[in-house]
Amino acid sequence: MWKKLTESADYLLSRTNIRPLTGIVLGTGLGNLINDVSITNTIPYSEIPNFPVTTVEGHHGNLIFGHLGGKPVVAMQGRFHYYEGFSMVETVFPLRVLKLLGIRQAFLSNAAGGINPDYQVGEIMVIRDHINFFPESPLRGKNIDELGTRFPDMSEPYDRNLIRIAHSVAAKIGITLREGVYLGNPGPSFETPAEYTHYRMIGADAIGMSTIPEVLAARHMNLPVFAVSVVTNVAIPGNFSENTHEEVQIAANRAASDMAKLFKGVIMESPYQI
Repeated sequence: MWKKLTESADYLLSRTNIRPLTGIVLGTGLGNLINDVSITNTIPYSEIPNFPVTTVEGHHGNLIFGHLGGKPVVAMQGRFHYYEGFSMVETVFPLRVLKLLGIRQAFLSNAAGGINPDYQVGEIMVIRDHINFFPESPLRGKNIDELGTRFPDMSEPYDRNLIRIAHSVAAKIGITLREGVYLGNPGPSFETPAEYTHYRMIGADAIGMSTIPEVLAARHMNLPVFAVSVVTNVAIPGNFSENTHEEVQIAANRAASDMAKLFKGVIMESPYQI
């Protein structure tokens, strides 16, 4: 695995002069954040040695190098999910490669179902903690000592400094920013009404099918994490309705502009780029 990671990183370093300090992972319908990036290089996943190729509609499958808010970034325009048939190790492979490119922080986004009754479709929730319902960990198996310790600490999975900055940025640009707990399920089916009720009872504010594997990998590599959920549908007791992937994409696209402004503002003020 270490050999594959270094092969991919060496290839990318030969294809771009950008040395990114921030790695960005864009979720379903959120790829339009790329419109705010001053792009230097666009490299399809299919051209990168050892990279998986995404199969989900709404995920473009490109690695984008450039600048956001004047800061060097690399953005994954499309991520990899456990439900696509990838192993958990494969889902986090790209983020590990980005670490070898030199990133010092990971910015993650996802489209999620809101189960907090105060949430509205189109709002953004900064994730302060998570509940993990995935059946296995991307860290399972022999530890890659070059990346991190066997037993990484998870007392602060989401960086408090970046969350504080995010609230300040949101107030300046005039957007409502929620803060809550994200619950990750393997998918690909949406949850049943009883499951939504259960997850709310145990403390979740939003539900999705991604992000947590990447957070585990990032913290294993000692990368500070900033993550947000865009609320693309609401499921609360007495208000359950049919969910479709198409509706999720539409709602995510509407919120993508606000998320781009938020990411840009937090990146510009982040202390982890020195």
